[in-house]
Amino acid sequence: MSRRIRYRNAIIRFTYVVIDIICIALSIYLACQLRQQTISWEPTLYNVFFLDQNPFKSIFVAWMAIILFFLIARPSLYQTQREMLEGLEIAQLIRSILLASLVLIVILYAWRLQEFPRSILMIGTGFIILFLSLWRILKRWFVEYLVTQGYNNANILIIGAGKVGRSLVEEIRKRPGLGMRIVGFLDDFKENDPQSEGPAIIGKLSDFTKICRHEFVHRIFITIQNDSEVFLDLLEQAKELGVAVRVIPQGFELMSGELVKYNIGIIPVLEYREAAPFRLQLGKRVFDLLATILTLPILFPMHIIIGLLIKWDSPGPVFYVSKRYGRGGRIFNFYKFRSMHVGAESKLSQLRGQSEVDGPIFKMKNDPRVTRMGRWLRKYSLDELPQFINVLIGDMSLVGPRPLPIDQIRKEDLRQLRRLEVRPGMTGLWQIRGRSDVSFKRLIRWDIWYIGNWSFWLDINILFQTIPVVIKGKGAY
Repeated sequence: MSRRIRYRNAIIRFTYVVIDIICIALSIYLACQLRQQTISWEPTLYNVFFLDQNPFKSIFVAWMAIILFFLIARPSLYQTQREMLEGLEIAQLIRSILLASLVLIVILYAWRLQEFPRSILMIGTGFIILFLSLWRILKRWFVEYLVTQGYNNANILIIGAGKVGRSLVEEIRKRPGLGMRIVGFLDDFKENDPQSEGPAIIGKLSDFTKICRHEFVHRIFITIQNDSEVFLDLLEQAKELGVAVRVIPQGFELMSGELVKYNIGIIPVLEYREAAPFRLQLGKRVFDLLATILTLPILFPMHIIIGLLIKWDSPGPVFYVSKRYGRGGRIFNFYKFRSMHVGAESKLSQLRGQSEVDGPIFKMKNDPRVTRMGRWLRKYSLDELPQFINVLIGDMSLVGPRPLPIDQIRKEDLRQLRRLEVRPGMTGLWQIRGRSDVSFKRLIRWDIWYIGNWSFWLDINILFQTIPVVIKGKGAY
């Protein structure tokens, strides 16, 4: 690594630390402001940390120092790893803050400082999590913007133009914030398809060195399982050229759970760990309840306004209720704001041949049954808001496979019924990866992957990504 890059990285880390200090200090100050009745001095930013009459100033300074220690101990929190999911970064952040607060609690009890206001500790911890999370989200958006403008992009060469290689291209294209420019494929057995719009096959594996130098390749992705001699030859050439090598694990689409790396002596081992049974994830339901209870009162005025607009726009009820399959195949009432004219279901058979998506799902961009208000509601997914009621009563989750109409479920292959092992969700991978523009087969494949790889932090990441997708209104009709 050059001196210039090391200097730049040091400046970035220093800036991150300074912003963290500002956020932590502001959080503690706001907590003191909200709990003025528990302290005997005027809470100002200066007084919180420097006032001699403040008996807790050393505790506040120690609190800040402990949090910074745990944050700095995680190097990934002081850089922007583009491949890391936003939810995973926030998860690491929250764990560090909670651990730091736990250490502070131990210190308070060990020093018998029972007079320290516990309410300030709780409120301050909440503010710290909020502010540090928000600025890191904003930082990610800013970095992604810079990357889309060409800053610090990397040239990518993919070894293998088969199904896995093409899928990788598709995933990279969906995330321009990764800053990966695909120069093409290398493949010894396939040829270019004139009708393909993707990257071209620009050579064979024997052309690796020449193409890497000519295209200024920064890293390669190996998506094929060649014999060991070919693989080792690629590694050796990449090492000489200073090109980073990334390998897509064989059978990744069948994995459910985590891919863990460890060593037996000097031998590195990759282990596919089966995920814990989904039904045991009690924390998911607890999170759904807490988030819904906090969100419903905030959204209640919006429900009233939308209901009035629906009544003004067209005659009929405000809500649309249909039967859907839930967890274990149990049928439940699925609530939405009405976005179609009354009697729309009776006209479905006349329009069935005009569906613009594959599979049993009916989707039509200019569906004549949709009302003027309904088009706007669907574009921004506001017609889905009543499903918070479904989440509250336990029929649905905030994140999960989308609940399909009963007649569509009955037409699925039995293997796809695995979607019914879990509660359906208000949002999911379908929502953040194209919405109505996604094919039915791909929707099913993502749902199966989600079930096999579920984690709390995956849900958090999907929720974070849902917000900009809904605001943009892309792919919904």
